[in-house]
This record gives sequence, structure tokens and C-alpha cells, in this order.
Amino acid sequence: MRNASDLPDDMDALKAMLAASLAALADRDAVIERKEDRIVRLEKLLADFKRALFGRRSEKSDPEQYELALEDIETAIAAIHAEDEAVDPPKARPAKPRNANRGSLPKHLPRVEEVIEPEASACGCGGNLHQIGEDVSERLDVIPAQFRVIVTRRPKYACRSCSNGVVQASAPARLIPGGMPTEATVAHVLVCKYADHLPLYRQAQIYSRQGIDLDRSTLAAWVGKAAYELKPVFNALIADLKRSTKLFMDETRAPVLDPKAGKTKTGYFWALARDDRPWSGAAPPGVAFTYAPGRSGQYADDILQGFTGVLQVDGYAGYNRLIQPDRAGPAIQLAYCWAHARRKLFEVARNSTAPIAEDGLKRIAELYKIEAEIRGLPPEARLAIRQDRSASKIADFETWLTRHRARVSAKSPLGEALKYIAKYWAGLCLFLADGRIEMDNNTVERTIRPIALNRKNALFAGHDAGAANWATIASLVETCKLNAIEPHAYLTQTLRAIVNGHKQSRIADLLPWNYAAKV
Repeated sequence: MRNASDLPDDMDALKAMLAASLAALADRDAVIERKEDRIVRLEKLLADFKRALFGRRSEKSDPEQYELALEDIETAIAAIHAEDEAVDPPKARPAKPRNANRGSLPKHLPRVEEVIEPEASACGCGGNLHQIGEDVSERLDVIPAQFRVIVTRRPKYACRSCSNGVVQASAPARLIPGGMPTEATVAHVLVCKYADHLPLYRQAQIYSRQGIDLDRSTLAAWVGKAAYELKPVFNALIADLKRSTKLFMDETRAPVLDPKAGKTKTGYFWALARDDRPWSGAAPPGVAFTYAPGRSGQYADDILQGFTGVLQVDGYAGYNRLIQPDRAGPAIQLAYCWAHARRKLFEVARNSTAPIAEDGLKRIAELYKIEAEIRGLPPEARLAIRQDRSASKIADFETWLTRHRARVSAKSPLGEALKYIAKYWAGLCLFLADGRIEMDNNTVERTIRPIALNRKNALFAGHDAGAANWATIASLVETCKLNAIEPHAYLTQTLRAIVNGHKQSRIADLLPWNYAAKV
């Protein structure tokens, strides 16, 4: 603070000083106002973020919309921070470790090193500088998709001493005979369509921006050829899954164009999945999709021919066909899904004040807490803990269920929810008798979500045969994801192996988990 003695005696100088002080105060007030505005905006975004992040995610109707909401909120927060730093750059301060959740850069990525030397190589005193250390930082760089042309030359040779003919190497086998794409190019189209949900017409637009004119029909021909060649691998996949003794099954709609009627009809993708990791099983995870024109239990029966063991499903009545006494084929035991039972109670609690439904949700949550603790343990250990801790809770739940069913109207929403649980009670309790069985069917529901997302983008399949090809390729792509395999690399190598005459008797060698073992 200035003393009175520091102030100038000259009136003009005093006025100039006062004006400068007032301007500084105005600037400070403007900064404070901007910061207060950003604080308000950030607080609102933070509240939205917390609601999206810590809300009842499991009950959201569309997980993709949930992810999109988080992305938009995080982007908005980052934009406000950038705005703040642009107006008021942070002062230089000692560097400290960042807490950003960015992970580490994979070791397999190629490194391009750049060395930044000081402008001067000599000290100001005249002596020579010598290196005493260095700071190293890594940043992730990307090269946009780059198209290239593979030129194959096959020289011809002839002997000057005889006329035995011309010698020339055989032309390499191609997936598309006489066509322009390599197997890697076709694999790229497959991954874009079935893993990244990019329709073929959009891919054609991307190629066009690079000066490559490809019709959507041409890309479709490549996909159809690949689907045909990959069909034996798909058959080997579903055969391997059915040799398991514990599987999951679910179905989802697949709108298909009906050319005769000029509108879409409803078909279904049936998903058959295996994931033994929760009980430390040795079999690799996998999923196979099968297209069927309907939802009848007969289709599930046809898909499961040859399978015997435990099948975990939701409460769809079509699965009852699998446990009919007169059914031909090996015995199947149905385990039902607690997540669907919980969903029934949740709908009641969400739509009205329902203490009974809320109590039921708490009881189910206690069971899931135990399951989280035993995930990854061997079946014997899981079963022992369930018998020790979960069995008593299930017995109490059954008593609770019987008591409230007698009190509640059977036609009320709560009565319907309780009726659903009672109807499938035996199958819901099956996890108490087998350590391999999960409490719910969420494993297969997670694998089926990409199908639903692709359905949103593509709207519908153009034909029953097109839906079957969709199922074939999607099965291999999603199985790659379950085994942490890069789908493009797998499909490229698999297509090359098939083109080069891989023996059908060894088709199982081309399954995704066997590819992972070779890498």
C-alpha cells in the first residue's frame, strides 16, 4: 500500500495514477467475473457428470447413450478449462506428476525419436558443454489411414540354349480373383463395418476422398466373399462352444428387408456365449451369433443340437422347449437370471413408492456383493462360500417372497414382479448347487450390444442371407474382442491362410484364441 508521502504533488500525475488504478480494478473485476462464470458452468457440468457417472447405470435403457453423455460432458469441461488457460495462462511452477488417467503407451508401438539440442553448443564462459543427463517424454502420434498399391511383378525367363519353354513364378492366390484388394484391405472393410459400425456406403465415401472410386456394391461383394470363406471358421467356433458344459444364450431383434413386401420384417440373432473366466475355467471365451427368421424356441433347440449341460438364459418362455420331457437330444439344465428378476422390482420401485420392491432390491444387492468377492475363484471355492453365506439369504428371500405374494394383488405391478421371481425360482437358485453358474445372464447381453449398435446404424439387413453373413463375421470379431485380439490382424492372417489352401481338417487352428497363442 502506498503512503501519502509517495503520492505525486502534480495534479496531472495524480490523475494519471488514479486512472491507472481504476483501470486495474476494472480488469480485476472482469477477471473475477469471468472466473465466477466459469465456476458456475463447471459446477453445473460437474453435477451432470456425477449424475451420469454414479447414477443407476445398470438400469439405463441404452448404454451407448450413457457413454455419449459422459463424452459430451467431459468435452465441455475440458473446453472450459482451455478457455480459462487461454485468458489467464498458468504461472510457471515446478513440474509435478499428473494424475491424468491416460494409461501408458504400449511397448509394441514403433518409436520415432527426436533430439532437441540447445541452440548454443558452447558455454558463455567459453568452455565446452557436455551432456550430464536428459529429460525424456513420450506422446502418442497418429498417421491417418494411408492407402498404398502393392505392385506384383512376375518376370518371365527362357533358356537361350533350348526351347523348353518359359519359366515364371505362379501368381499368388487372392481372395478376390482378379480384384484389386489385398486380404488386409478386405479385413479393414470387415472391421469397419462389424466392429466400428460403419456402413459400406460411408466407407465408399472415405475411399472417394482419397481418389479411389469404389461402389458400395463392390465393397459388398468383398464382404460376401469373405463371409463365405470364413463360414467354416464360424462353424468350428460354434462347434467348439457346444462342446462346453456351461453356456449362455440370448436373442435380439434383427430387422430384415422383405423385398416382396417392400418393408422390413423381424428376424432374430441368437447369441451363444462362453465365458469361464469368473470361475477360472481353462476354456477361452467366445460368442457365436446365428440368424433365424423368428423367435420360436425351435430355433434355440436347433442351434443347441449336440449340447448338454447348463444353459443360462433370461425368462423368455421359448427356452422352456429345451427342458420338455419329450425333447430329443442331450439333457439341458436351465439357470435363470437374477438381473432380470431385479429389473422387475426396479421398474416397480422407479414408478412408485414401493417399500416391498426396495427391500427386495436390497436383498438381491447383498447376493451380488458376495458374488463380487468370489469372482475368479475355482468352482469349489465359489460353491463353498455360496453355501456358507448366500444359501441363508436365499432361504430368507424365499420366505419374504411367499409372505408378500400372499399380501399383494397378483395383478398389480408388484404382484407381477413377485410372480415372475416365483415362476423361475428353481432356476434362479441353481447357482447354489454349481460353482460354475453365474447369478445372471449379463455375459451374453454384453456380447450382443454391438449387434444392437450396428442395427441402429444400418437400420436393417438387406436380406436373410445378408443377416446370416452379418452373424458369421460379427461372431469372429466379438470373439476377438473377448480374447483381447486385434480383429484386423486376425482377419487378415486368417483370410490369407484360407486363400493359401489351409486344410479343412485343421480349420480349428484358425479360431481366434489359437491365433492369439501364435502371436
